[in-house]
Amino acid sequence: MSLSEGDLAGLRADAVDIFKHALRTCDIEQAFARHFCFKGKVLRRQQSPMLPPVEHSFAEIKRVQVIALGKAAIPMLDSLLARLPEKLRVDGVCSSPEPPAKRHRHIRYYRGGHPLPNEDSLEAAEAALELLRRANRQTFVFFLVSGGGSSAFELPRDRTIPLEDIRAFYETLVLCGADIAEINTVRKYFSAVKGGRLAQAAPDAEKLTLLLADVPLKDMGVVASSPSLPDTATWAECAAVLARWKLLPRFPATVRAYFQAVGHGDPTPVAPPVHTQVDVLLSNHDLVNAARARARALGYKTVVDNTCDNWPCDRAAVYLLERFAALRAEWGRVCLLSSGEVTVSVEGTREGCGGRNQHFVLDAALRIDGGQTPMVVFSAGSDGVDGNSAAAGAVGDPTTAARARHFHFSPEESLARFNSCPLFTALGDAVLTGPTGNNLRDLRLLLSSS
Repeated sequence: MSLSEGDLAGLRADAVDIFKHALRTCDIEQAFARHFCFKGKVLRRQQSPMLPPVEHSFAEIKRVQVIALGKAAIPMLDSLLARLPEKLRVDGVCSSPEPPAKRHRHIRYYRGGHPLPNEDSLEAAEAALELLRRANRQTFVFFLVSGGGSSAFELPRDRTIPLEDIRAFYETLVLCGADIAEINTVRKYFSAVKGGRLAQAAPDAEKLTLLLADVPLKDMGVVASSPSLPDTATWAECAAVLARWKLLPRFPATVRAYFQAVGHGDPTPVAPPVHTQVDVLLSNHDLVNAARARARALGYKTVVDNTCDNWPCDRAAVYLLERFAALRAEWGRVCLLSSGEVTVSVEGTREGCGGRNQHFVLDAALRIDGGQTPMVVFSAGSDGVDGNSAAAGAVGDPTTAARARHFHFSPEESLARFNSCPLFTALGDAVLTGPTGNNLRDLRLLLSSS
């Protein structure tokens, strides 16, 4: 079967359409509308349509504190504040990689760094701890937690470690090839606000954590390295991650000395449990379900396969292409949908521009280079940002590599240098959404027209 540019253009448009429809469906304001309302002095939480609502009386509450952190901090904060009774006194801290369009009184805003912490990340954590220490039994604390909060909200347990070393520590972790659960296990032992320590600062207050889960629901404690939920990470698990990825020799001297001291001292649990209730506002399941519904509406036989979550990028590409070939042989017009994240391991100093989504698409495009199957491979992050690039992801097809060579790119070299964004941008195949204010993991799509 010969390739038709019209078929490929249609498939590329469908892939982008499915992704953007899923993002629109997972609107944070709508999620709050489904989950929360105040009836007088009573907060009603509708956790599930199948369960009765949970009610909290605010009759004795004199003050509300809100700590919002991560890529969705601003829309989560705005949606909550719009629902709180006006007579309640509200104080809070918000740390997000993006600046707010509007500012609320009594909320201190910080532009925390991502993927590496910055000065605002540290100041936000200090401000939140200071605020929470003033909480008492007449205080209700909302923790609004979303992905990206690990770097946007950070404070080392050893306050003598300088920011430049904290950033180098983060960069080494993110690029080592470890999955997010392993990365956050190490972060929890490094941080004064992760692993439940943030909630520990307000032991007497009633607390509610609202999550945008960018991890599997069984791993809710991984979101933003679990600042407000009881955590079960052990030093043995942390030490195993450090050893597996040979991290200690790669850390700055101050960070290496800190972990060595912890290992030779009394490695207590990350934090004693502090009671806090938790609701999941939106999760990756919502994103996947919305994408599946849209693909079916467009006429695709749709299959969801998340088997390769947290796999190395190249292994995930091989697996999904093989699964897709089998599905296409059976059904023809098919959409294989896969969510979660793939991992990449970057050796040495990173010079390229791109992220795991564009890297995955370029890897897959090279594997189907010159093929005659009318198909596309799509991958993008629901946060609208892929690595250190301005793109959310990319879309590729069997002509991608040839078109790149026509524009004097070497796709093999771009892949090896983790420099996929310039290639996809030149081809017009970068997926650009801008920061979405959401974060429900990545979405991969493989589509064929026949």
